[in-house]
Amino acid sequence: MADKIKIAAAILLAAAGLAGFYYLSQSPMILRVLSVLAGMVAGGLVFWTSAPGKVFHGYAQESIAETKKVVWPTRKETLQSTAVVFGFVVIMALFLWTVDSGLLWVVKKLLGQS
Repeated sequence: MADKIKIAAAILLAAAGLAGFYYLSQSPMILRVLSVLAGMVAGGLVFWTSAPGKVFHGYAQESIAETKKVVWPTRKETLQSTAVVFGFVVIMALFLWTVDSGLLWVVKKLLGQS
């Protein structure tokens, strides 16, 4: 039950920060943005103390560790892959344009003979 209360409080704090943005409509923009940021940070901190928040934090740390294990492509590999994809798109565009033009010509011939 305590976790549900913490999650509800976190949502309310985030909503209060957002409401503050509109409530302070006559204030300088920096105060309005700080209101939203304060609500989000406060809500995040409260959520972090709940059991689902701790599970999410563990998941996020595992995700970061897995991301560090990924072998990212080099710049050369990225450019080569991009060039292949771009070339394929151009070839497919030309092919589809040719097919479309051919079908248009056939339809015009058939309708012209009727």
